[in-house]
Amino acid sequence: QVQLVESGGGLAQPGGSLRLSCAASGFTFSRNEMSWYRQAPGKERELVARISRYGGSTNYADSVKGRFTISRDNAKNTVYLQMNSLKSEDTAVYYCYAHLVMDYWGNGTLVTVSS
Repeated sequence: QVQLVESGGGLAQPGGSLRLSCAASGFTFSRNEMSWYRQAPGKERELVARISRYGGSTNYADSVKGRFTISRDNAKNTVYLQMNSLKSEDTAVYYCYAHLVMDYWGNGTLVTVSS
């Protein structure tokens, strides 16, 4: 079955960096666009970044442009989110997402940005 497993979350200081990973299985990873979403406390889930099947095209939320980078390794069935210059408002649960015949979500990984 389809599985998306996120890792790499944790506590970071403002201005710091974290790298999230999402290991995918149960489908042909290289044939699918992948995305990262996040949900902050009391807010709706929002799209953070999206990457095309082979990584040639990426899209970002305005709030993270220039600070976050999405990438993928199709040989490892893994998508990454490099987060630099972190701000307190980046605190959220980050989810990996794939749309196949239906929507699939990982369980999420918590990122807390605080001094």
